[in-house]
Amino acid sequence: MIPPWFGQWESADRIAQILSGALKAADDPLWHRSGAGSAAEYETWADHLCGVACLRMAVAARGLTPPRAFDLARDLTVRGGYVVQPDGFTRGLVYAPAVAWLREVPRLPAEVRVDVPAEEIASLVADGGLFMASVHPWVRRGDVEPPSRGGHLVLVFGTADGALRFHNPSGDTPPSQADARLSVAAFARHYAGRGIYLP
Repeated sequence: MIPPWFGQWESADRIAQILSGALKAADDPLWHRSGAGSAAEYETWADHLCGVACLRMAVAARGLTPPRAFDLARDLTVRGGYVVQPDGFTRGLVYAPAVAWLREVPRLPAEVRVDVPAEEIASLVADGGLFMASVHPWVRRGDVEPPSRGGHLVLVFGTADGALRFHNPSGDTPPSQADARLSVAAFARHYAGRGIYLP
C-alpha cells in the first residue's frame, strides 16, 4: 500500500513556484490548512518541515490520523526536535526527539539508524517498513550529482524493478512528489547514510 503524500507546503501544485522564488510561501492560498498562526509564520517555518511531512506520512501509513503540520512542529520543538537558535536559524529535525514522539504519541515503533548503506534500505522496507532517509534536496532532480549529501528527508516505502520508491515533501513535479523512484545508485548520490526506521 502506498502511504498518503504530504508536502512541506500545502499547495502541491505551487511547490515549484515557491522553490524558484516566483511565489512567496506566504502567498500559498492553502497556508491556513497547516495550522500556522499566520502566513508569515508559515513562510518562516515551511522550509524546515520536510521531517514533519515525513512523520505525518508515516503516521497516516499506519492507519492513524496525523496532526496538522504546525501542531506537530510545535510539539516537536517543545521536545527538542527543532531548535531555534539566537540568530533565528532553525536546526532540525533532530532524530532522537522525533523518535520519542513516534513512540509516545501515536505509539509507533521507531528507531534512529546511522551508517545504513543505500543498498540496505530495500531490506528495511521489504515487509511494510518505512525509512525516513536523509538526502540532499536535489533528490527531486533524479540522477543529477548534488553538491553534498543529506539536509532533507524523504519517506522510502518500497521498491520496484530495482528502484527505491519514496515520497518527497519538496518534490516540484507530480513524479518527484508521490511515489518517486530512483535506482539505488542514484539515490546513494544524495543519501547521507542515516534516518529514522519504522518497522
